[in-house]
Amino acid sequence: MLAALLGVGALLLVAATVVGLFLSRQSTLSGRVGSFSCGLRVDDGDEGAWTSGIAQYATGRLVWWRVLSLAPRPARTWSRTELTLAERIATDEVDHHGQPLVRVRCTHGAQSFQLLMTEPACAGLVSWLESGPRPVGRVI
Repeated sequence: MLAALLGVGALLLVAATVVGLFLSRQSTLSGRVGSFSCGLRVDDGDEGAWTSGIAQYATGRLVWWRVLSLAPRPARTWSRTELTLAERIATDEVDHHGQPLVRVRCTHGAQSFQLLMTEPACAGLVSWLESGPRPVGRVI
C-alpha cells in the first residue's frame, strides 16, 4: 500500500514538473520583445495541418517555436535576407482576442511555407523585413 502511494506521488511530481516547465517556457517565449503568435504550415503540395507556434524577431532572423514542445531551441529559423513574403491572404478566422487572421505565403531559399497571424503581426513582419539592410547589389 505504501509503495503504491509512493509510486502515485512520484508520478504526480513528474507530471507537475513537466507542466511547470511547459508553462514557464510559454510565459518566457510569449513575454519576449518582438514575439507574436504564429501558425506554420509547410507547403508540400497538400493542405496540411497548421502547427501552433510563437515567432520572434531576432538579429537578422525570424525564429519560430512550437507551442506544444519543451525544446529549448527554435524549431525553425529564417534569415531576414532570404525571407520573402510572396502573398497575403485574408481569412474569415479570428484569434482568441477577436482580431482577424491573415495567411502569408513565404519563401526562404527553396522552402515554401505559410504563416497564420493577426493583421497587426503581419504589419510588424512586413515592417521588420523592409527595415533590414539591403542586400549588396540590389538596384533601387
